[in-house]
Amino acid sequence: MNSNLMQFALASASAEGEGILPLQWLGVFFGCLGLLFFLGTAVGMLRFPDFYTRMHAAGKGDTLSTMLMLIGFALFTMDDFSLSSWLLFVKIMGVVLFIFISTPTSSHALMRAAFEDDEMPMTEEDLKKSKKKRKRK
Repeated sequence: MNSNLMQFALASASAEGEGILPLQWLGVFFGCLGLLFFLGTAVGMLRFPDFYTRMHAAGKGDTLSTMLMLIGFALFTMDDFSLSSWLLFVKIMGVVLFIFISTPTSSHALMRAAFEDDEMPMTEEDLKKSKKKRKRK
């Protein structure tokens, strides 16, 4: 029994020198994809014309990008399939679940509060007026 444990420890120690595992490459891919969605969220926050479309960009983009980044981090930390790696993976997935539930709920609450405060979405006429004002400047 002890010799099998020693062989496993030696095999995992020699595997660490091999480079990045495919699971870690997948983690890097998810992390980069999350950064790309963060960039899209930032562009949407700057470019969209009114509060509701900006909140849409912030709510959707922030949720997806944060979840992708955390999933990428969870996959990247799975060096070996030990109990500590699985425990870290489960904890990160718990954070992902919390973000999945709380971020859209908070975005909805903010939009509802703005609507009840008589903040109306922009119409086509409002957009045309704002474009004309920009052309004059």
